[in-house]
Amino acid sequence: MIRLGFAVILVAFLSIAQNFTLAKVDLVGQGYTFTEGAAWNAKDGYLAFSDTPSDRIMKWSPGHDIAVLRSDAHGPCGNAFDSQGRLYTCETRTRRVTRTDKNGKIEILAAEWEGKKLNAPSHVAVSQNNHVYFTDPAFGSQSDHRELDFYGVFHVPPKGPMKLVAKSAGRPNGIAISPNGKVLYVSNSDEHNVRAYDIDHNGDASNERVLISGMVDVPGGMTVDEKGNLFVAARGIHIYTPAGKPIHNFETKDFASSCAFGEGDLKSFMITGRGNLYRARFEDSQEGK
Repeated sequence: MIRLGFAVILVAFLSIAQNFTLAKVDLVGQGYTFTEGAAWNAKDGYLAFSDTPSDRIMKWSPGHDIAVLRSDAHGPCGNAFDSQGRLYTCETRTRRVTRTDKNGKIEILAAEWEGKKLNAPSHVAVSQNNHVYFTDPAFGSQSDHRELDFYGVFHVPPKGPMKLVAKSAGRPNGIAISPNGKVLYVSNSDEHNVRAYDIDHNGDASNERVLISGMVDVPGGMTVDEKGNLFVAARGIHIYTPAGKPIHNFETKDFASSCAFGEGDLKSFMITGRGNLYRARFEDSQEGK
């Protein structure tokens, strides 16, 4: 059962920060080892999330029980979908990024940089025109087998070779794209900040700058809403304007690892935390009038 404190804080957050009058939070799934990588498939109407140590990607469709979407997934972490409903996954154990089509065929998109294996890709984002961006840190025992001497942010265009967006001394983690496709956001777990990059018409990222600095908590996965506000998972959810100004935050009893908007109207807010999956459902104050 979900803890009352979490529900009360979350309802307060939705009412104040997002101006919603009705709100509730449900514990959708529990008992997993460690949940990560929440991603909504808008084409087919379901949420994918990773149970990383168990090597599984799970699937939740509204009104249905959670099922296994993909097993033997090699330590899956971040997930994302493109407009065709294809699934992109960061595999920490095989140190690669894969794309799974609707028939289950798996394609390797990224595994090496200049002849050396990637560290351990963490989170991935896909633009509307299918440019793929991912972070490549290394946490825990992953650091023992590194071949690269830096932590990276990478770009895989629809055509052509993979590109390096940025090298980092700290570990980049979460990643998201603004609704207009013009800004790339990357959280850094060691530096406790979020960087922003401009994306041009070719999908190339430039003009690196620190958008949010001095975060008390360790930032992880991220998502954006339709207005471009940035939601950063940490010890709770931290919300910022597109300009990096803090709007609000709420604490969660479980450490939040990722978040995503979902369901048909994209007004449900999905959160992975420890071994659980939560759904915050809220309705606009104008609905029902």
